[in-house]
Amino acid sequence: MATPDRPLPAELEVFSKTQTIYLGDDGLLRRMDYDIEIAGNTSGAHYVHDYIEVAGIKFPTRRRIYPRQADGSSLSEPLVVSIDLVGIEVS
Repeated sequence: MATPDRPLPAELEVFSKTQTIYLGDDGLLRRMDYDIEIAGNTSGAHYVHDYIEVAGIKFPTRRRIYPRQADGSSLSEPLVVSIDLVGIEVS
């Protein structure tokens, strides 16, 4: 798990200037926690999984975002965002 020491630079256009990033033992991203500033600082736990390798690059093919509670745990419902990627190509 990696927690940022400081917010991201003001000139960087992101939905949240402060994020907590969780990496697996393999070094791959597993989860990101953030508060969505443009949505009233709504707390989210963003999970990525089911990696595939295409042209030597690993891509997570499933993304799920759930509400995050004040203690950092995520709720199992409601599912806020669900993204499944298929047919990834690198050219």
